[in-house]
Amino acid sequence: MKLIDSYGPNPRVVRMFIAEKGIAVPTVEVDLMGGECQGEAYKAINPTGTSPSFELDDGRVFAEAVTICEYLEELYPEPALIGATPEDRAWNRMWVRRVELLISEHMYNGFRYGVAKDHFKDRFYLIPEAAEGLIEKARRARQWLDGLMDGRGFIAGDRITLADIVLFCCCDFLKDTGPQPLDTDLPNLQPWYERMLARQSATASINQLSEDYGWVA
Repeated sequence: MKLIDSYGPNPRVVRMFIAEKGIAVPTVEVDLMGGECQGEAYKAINPTGTSPSFELDDGRVFAEAVTICEYLEELYPEPALIGATPEDRAWNRMWVRRVELLISEHMYNGFRYGVAKDHFKDRFYLIPEAAEGLIEKARRARQWLDGLMDGRGFIAGDRITLADIVLFCCCDFLKDTGPQPLDTDLPNLQPWYERMLARQSATASINQLSEDYGWVA
């Protein structure tokens, strides 16, 4: 098996998950920024043209960062980053879903439709007039999440889970791209971000091309 990796926050989710697991997964790099993911060869294995993808030993390929992490959790259950019991897994998957639906997808689309629209204009259908509203919607959702995190160190409880990795990689990528800076005024999310940033996995998961593009992912 191997991870089909690239620059970008979603591939970083998988790399950070792997680093937290302390496992080794072979990788092959594709040029996301150069458009390789939009080429016929890549779309033959992942028709969405997105990254990352994951190739099994039998040649089958599946995609989506959270799906890849769930697969790796089943192969390597310790340390549990989704859950050791059905109840834990349901709880933590709920938080992953909330983070993606209420926060990270709005942040990413606010970025694609806004400051990065020239880069993505030939790759996705863009709604530039929605950028500002999506950014504000995500900001309010982060405020909501901050209030729910009183008394706990991580999004889903007292230990790191996949939900933390998903949100951290999103915020760390977008913090320097323009209108989506870190929420330094939020009493729970700001120290949470600093704790996440200090983890060894946060450093280990940075793509070597980050300096070339100016965004950390």
